[in-house]
Amino acid sequence: MNPADYFKHGLSYHQFLEEHGQDGDRDRWSQVYEQSHLSETQSQLLSSFVRQINVLVFAGAWCGDCVVQCPIFKRFSDASECINLKFIDRDTFSELKEQLTICGGARVPQVLFFNEDMQYVGHYGDRTISKYRAMADTITGAACSIGMVTPGDDIHEQVIQDWLQEFERIQLICRTSPRLRDKHGD
Repeated sequence: MNPADYFKHGLSYHQFLEEHGQDGDRDRWSQVYEQSHLSETQSQLLSSFVRQINVLVFAGAWCGDCVVQCPIFKRFSDASECINLKFIDRDTFSELKEQLTICGGARVPQVLFFNEDMQYVGHYGDRTISKYRAMADTITGAACSIGMVTPGDDIHEQVIQDWLQEFERIQLICRTSPRLRDKHGD
């Protein structure tokens, strides 16, 4: 099955947490959402998007990496009418799980981007470059974080910016697409 075909099975942020999360998961996602602030410049950038982008997040409500990143995507979609954000549980569709392995593992979150016509535009995940740099500096063994963000967490701010750059890159691909420019007359 084409990854775009899974979009119809996607859930809203709140539906995803309600269906796949436990109380503790929902509490951690809520905490991170409250601590994931966008600057005025970041909010203005997101609100300036003109092309619809369909964003499918392949995630696990229980996953620490998802806890610290997925609320960021919700912040982005709150700031832009052009972001159609949906979530799909990693363990619900085994064939998608097999398609989206990273370095041999079923890593989450992964974000699949599609344009307004559900054509594939890009794919990014499971952690951003800032997070991997921080991990490489402090390697102590393989572990999944517990999904906690503390106020003033510089890495979290960098991760927000890393993801914002990827969302902007996708928007610019769609914005500069000759086919979409012709379609919209711009």
